Amino acid sequence: QVQLVESGGGLAGLGESLRLSCVLSGSSLGIRGMGWYRQAPGKQRELVAHISKDGQINIVDIVKGRFTISRDGTGNTIYLQMDNLRPEDTAVYYCNAWTITDSRTTDYWGQGTRVTVSQ
Repeated sequence: QVQLVESGGGLAGLGESLRLSCVLSGSSLGIRGMGWYRQAPGKQRELVAHISKDGQINIVDIVKGRFTISRDGTGNTIYLQMDNLRPEDTAVYYCNAWTITDSRTTDYWGQGTRVTVSQ
């Protein structure tokens, strides 16, 4: 089984920075990539950024230039560096990992970490 644990959320002011971390434990065999999603109040969960096993990075346009995704040497910890935060970045941020077996994708989720950005 795969477990994901996020940390690093909290309260930030306009223009400030936060860094989220996500540690994967359990069986990492078959993991194709990891990433970050967020869900703002009253909205659907949306992709923020992800990094594939071979290092390909995708960051959505609304945070591009402000957020950076990276990982450690083991590949089992990923980070989301969030700079120049805006109130619209307020959301619960979820770590995600996915596997693909027999053309079937399985997603794993962390419990989420809350980010609140004030004016």
